Amino acid sequence: MKRLCIACLALGSAAAQAHLDGGGSTRGSWFAGLSWFVLLGCAALYVAGVRRLWQGSSVARGLPPWRVTAFCVGWLVLVAALAPQVEELSRVSFAAHMAQHEVLMLVVAPLLVVGKPLAVFVWGMPLAMRHAVSRPFRAAGWQTLWRWLVTPLVAWSLHALVLWSWHTPAWFEAGLRHAAVHDLQHACFLFSALIFWWALVRRRPDHIAVLYVLTTLLHTGFLGALLTFAPSVWYTTYRDAVNPWGHTPLADQQLGGLIMWVPAGIVFMLAGLLMLALWLRVLEQPRHVAWSPRGEKS
Repeated sequence: MKRLCIACLALGSAAAQAHLDGGGSTRGSWFAGLSWFVLLGCAALYVAGVRRLWQGSSVARGLPPWRVTAFCVGWLVLVAALAPQVEELSRVSFAAHMAQHEVLMLVVAPLLVVGKPLAVFVWGMPLAMRHAVSRPFRAAGWQTLWRWLVTPLVAWSLHALVLWSWHTPAWFEAGLRHAAVHDLQHACFLFSALIFWWALVRRRPDHIAVLYVLTTLLHTGFLGALLTFAPSVWYTTYRDAVNPWGHTPLADQQLGGLIMWVPAGIVFMLAGLLMLALWLRVLEQPRHVAWSPRGEKS
């Protein structure tokens, strides 16, 4: 596991250098540099936190190896999704751009959430800094804001708002034409997806959790269907681009719509079925048994 964490840092550093040096003027921006600095900083902090939690601990202090593996895999997939080659491909292919977005929201985000990053980040800090950083987050105002943010209605609405807003032609075109806006778009997708999956993972399985996922399946599938069956190309940049696979601009848009519609729909469908199965299991338990996210009885 230690080797896996070190490998993550090494690969991420190489990818960041390639992004900043090889991205060229077409993709370079101060926001991109800041993003990679934060990304590498989070990885280093996570490695330090895991090391401190596991030192002299036979039970890993509530952080089993499968959670660390989930975070590392999610982080590596994030690095791959932001690689310069993928970024350049997304500028000439709407389908590639959609695949990149779906990976961020449906693969990276849930894996990072499962890795319990916030708690590990705190343990990765020096003791004095740990207390200083965590103190504001213990305040009643922050606790109230956080509980509000991860309520199903707010998390669901934020996810939907970000998804639909960034796919309007004006906003999407701005992301294609300006590197900083493009990076901000990715940050919004990832942040909203992290909140979405965080709210789901931490919630007791019930009918709300099932509806939470299945209604997301419906509205994301509807957007994918609109893109698939649109009679014309929505985004002018792709209308003039040379597609790397020889697809027409409309066919490329249809493929992108299908990526949002079908593979993403399968992920939400599986998540909804999992929530339904967990809910039924909870209903079968005695009423005095409390639910925990790990399925432990208390």
